Amino acid sequence: MNISTLAKWRLALALSLPIALSGTIAPPTYSQGNGGSPLTVRADQQEADARTGIVTARGNVQVNFPSRNLQATSNQAQFFSNEQRLVLTGNVFVLQEGNSIRGEVVTYLIDDGLFVAQPLPERQVEAIYMIPDNGNGQRPSAPAPPTIR
Repeated sequence: MNISTLAKWRLALALSLPIALSGTIAPPTYSQGNGGSPLTVRADQQEADARTGIVTARGNVQVNFPSRNLQATSNQAQFFSNEQRLVLTGNVFVLQEGNSIRGEVVTYLIDDGLFVAQPLPERQVEAIYMIPDNGNGQRPSAPAPPTIR
């Protein structure tokens, strides 16, 4: 295959991929009715399988999901559109509303809002959770002194 043919092939693929994906990858569903926004994935390389609805991104993966206030980085990401499942693999870091998790594999079940994290062998998963002091984010005030009669 010469360079001209390769360039035409790449152009045809670039132009046809959005059309091929438009009917096969369903946007995430939002059970809480918050209108939502797209799940954006940036990576060195991406491929989508129109038959299975699986999108795979590799290399310097960055995920942004504003409607879920979620940002993540990893070496690889796979979005399973039929199952509404995102699997991040390799040096994973997820940040959501100030909470974070680090691991080797993190699976996010979008409809359930559930994260499942796994470490490398002989390692641990690290998570940091922001916990309000009394549930409403404010510190309780000291009780009023008793009245002296």
